[in-house]
Amino acid sequence: MASETAESLKAEGLRLFQEGLYEEALRRFGQAQERFAAEGNDAEAAEMLNNQGVVYRVLHRWEEARAALEEARAVFARIGDRHREAQALGNLGGLLASRGDSLRAQEYLRQAADLFAELGDNQRRAETLLALGAQMWKAGDRWGGLATYQAGLEMMEHPTPQQKTLRGLLQLVGRLFRLRLPAV
Repeated sequence: MASETAESLKAEGLRLFQEGLYEEALRRFGQAQERFAAEGNDAEAAEMLNNQGVVYRVLHRWEEARAALEEARAVFARIGDRHREAQALGNLGGLLASRGDSLRAQEYLRQAADLFAELGDNQRRAETLLALGAQMWKAGDRWGGLATYQAGLEMMEHPTPQQKTLRGLLQLVGRLFRLRLPAV
């Protein structure tokens, strides 16, 4: 194991995560984080924290997930990696949503969507708007949630067949009832 590089540990962690071997993936991401930090690669070390946060979330280890994701977001903000900062914000929003904290989830998701918009990453912005719209709906803001969700669907560069169908249905309903949903 001493000869393993940070990159190989990262790749192994991703493979293990995809196979559902979460505890093992967590260990590899932790080892990769230590190696990246020792190399002075703050961006990749923080990426490993972000990955650990996602694994902790899957394992329902909520506080550890929150701590890892917040630390990763702070590092990304400090080093000016706005794209990864947006991803960490989105992950924090997803974590809070899974814990039933819809209002705080919305705050993080809005920040992430705004950053993705600034960066011109329309696909990730669209994905984030879908999550935000769902949270708004759950919090009781039906029209705002629907408008945000529809904006996300319209923006999707690579929609799934289900998303294409839903996008078409929403457009049809809008035309039939001349609905004007609030702009996002």
